[in-house]
Amino acid sequence: MVLFTRKEDVVENFHGTDIRDPYRWLENSEYPEVQQWVDEQNKRTQDFLATFPDREKVKSKLTETWNYVKYSVPQKEGNYFYFHKNEGLQNQSVFYRTKDLNSKDLEVVLDPNTMNDGGTAAITNLSFSKDGKRLAYGISLNGSDWQEIKIKNLETGKDESDLIQFCKFSSIAWNVEGTGFFYNRFPDPSTVSAEEQSYYNKVYWHEAGTGQDDDVLIYEDLDNKEFSFNPMLSDDYRYLILNVWKGTENKSRIYYKDLEKDEEFVYLFDKGDGEYSFIGNEGRTFYFLTNVDAPYEKIISVDLDNPSKENWIDVIPETTDVLSFGKIINGRIVVGYLHNAHYELKVFDLEGKRGVDVKLPGFISLTGLTGKKEEAWMFIGYTSYLSPNAIASYSFEDGELTSIFQEENKFTTEGFETTQVFYPSKDGTMIPMFLTHKKGLVLNGENPVVLYGYGGFNVSLTPSFSPALRMCIEEGGVYAVANLRGGGEFGEEWYKAGTLERKQNVFDDFIAAAEWLIAKGYTKKEKLAIMGGSNGGLLVGASITQRPDLFGAAICQVPVIDMLRYHKFTVGRYWVTDYGNAELNAEDFATMIKYSPLHNVKEGVEYPPTLITTADTDDRVVPAHAMKFAATLQAAYSGGNPILLRVEKNAGHGLGKPTVKIIEEQTDVYSFLFKTLGVTI
Repeated sequence: MVLFTRKEDVVENFHGTDIRDPYRWLENSEYPEVQQWVDEQNKRTQDFLATFPDREKVKSKLTETWNYVKYSVPQKEGNYFYFHKNEGLQNQSVFYRTKDLNSKDLEVVLDPNTMNDGGTAAITNLSFSKDGKRLAYGISLNGSDWQEIKIKNLETGKDESDLIQFCKFSSIAWNVEGTGFFYNRFPDPSTVSAEEQSYYNKVYWHEAGTGQDDDVLIYEDLDNKEFSFNPMLSDDYRYLILNVWKGTENKSRIYYKDLEKDEEFVYLFDKGDGEYSFIGNEGRTFYFLTNVDAPYEKIISVDLDNPSKENWIDVIPETTDVLSFGKIINGRIVVGYLHNAHYELKVFDLEGKRGVDVKLPGFISLTGLTGKKEEAWMFIGYTSYLSPNAIASYSFEDGELTSIFQEENKFTTEGFETTQVFYPSKDGTMIPMFLTHKKGLVLNGENPVVLYGYGGFNVSLTPSFSPALRMCIEEGGVYAVANLRGGGEFGEEWYKAGTLERKQNVFDDFIAAAEWLIAKGYTKKEKLAIMGGSNGGLLVGASITQRPDLFGAAICQVPVIDMLRYHKFTVGRYWVTDYGNAELNAEDFATMIKYSPLHNVKEGVEYPPTLITTADTDDRVVPAHAMKFAATLQAAYSGGNPILLRVEKNAGHGLGKPTVKIIEEQTDVYSFLFKTLGVTI
């Protein structure tokens, strides 16, 4: 069935070039006509999926696979250990506490499942006072990036009267007494235009028990409206530190203020010449993780009395592996390294002397690390493509790693394997790729393969567990993850090689992965599906418009598609440092028009079966991207392959999506894949 989408004669001139935008009216998602169009698209999609006879089997298998107990990494606050737990199919994990991690006697602290009817309330921020008597927590609804902050009294178990609004990407920093906290927020949206709602971030002081109108402005920078300021306090609570950032660029600034003196903020690092992440202090010696003169990152110490660059001390110098993070625990620096896109954990003293390596399994990601400067232990969470999150405690005294929260393991790793290969991209650059499948896989070109990628914003794709992909490999599929340029797997230069005028490298890397999988006999075009979300949705959109002949199916999730207008919506302006701005810069336009998926759809081309997904309340990547792409593909393509759009109602970019919605979405995604790739269950 061909679904007609009305066109309008909208033309915009970019640096002397007229660009038509016939579906711009779809950007107005609140219009009744747009909502009717979305309903028609959803019906068309569901009608197609209903023709897959094994759809209920897929849903049953997914539900069974999802039904296992999930824990987060615990943290010690006051006399209690706090952690999230999901019994299996709960829409949201519940936040618990206990005095004994071996006890089954758990006390509910926060249960987001009871906070609204749709199960779409999600805990997005947690900050404890030093004495562990108060908890400030953020709540987001329907997947929105916006959150409200409340305070729970952990002695009475009741919420206090405080309500903080207008927060997004906010930090909370309690004072040492626990009487209030510093936080950052944006202006009241009703006081500014829609375009200005993510500008003019400011830092405030909130005294517990008072109204937000009484909060005291601590810092603002009206001359730099794009700057945002995340407050934190030093280990000794003496210094208020602002981590200053602009969009998603891999750079930051550091300002600090001595709370014992009535002085202005000191601009410690204000050149915007690199990334600075505060990890702790010893008096006036501050420790930072930085990429300044160290594209693979290093940890430095800075004397506040002699802070100039020539006086920095390289505590943990740069190596050939990316130093992903550092934390001061037990008076030592615990460091996570990325070695060929998987994690290793090492311990150093504060002078940088190497201690021990924490013995963890291979090909894992660290999902969490908690512990305090004075504690004798830390908690570690780690996962792989084959195993869900495992939690362990680590004793610094004896180096022992002890599993906690042990439940019956329903996911055996026997019979399956993850390997890593390196393949050449178009320009000869060697790109790593993880392959996960059953052992003994026959390379006969007949295996269904799901190839996943992202390639942007310095994000590293490291091993992670997915119940849906576990089901896929159990059914004989291969899950391939390519670590493309634009990510953070190999440091600053690797990231930059996939940005701005070099963005095409990312698509070349992904296309080369598909060609390699076919050439090596893992699969053939008809059995090869590609998948990606957000920036990865851009990747999929660009791949099918550049090489539509190469893929048997495509899953394009919450994608960035219209590269000429993306910066005009919500926080799209944050991404200019990765993509560029086609409106303001002619060179950026010349680059972006060549790969923008929306503007490279052509008539007479055989596009692969494609499922485009989005959510109607996504306030990070607005649904207009997916909707305009679907309309454009459907109008241009007259072949027999399905071009479908799935719009989730009352959901966002993925944040806090309830389990029931996840299973429904994954049922549709894998029913589409199995049907188009010819997989029977």
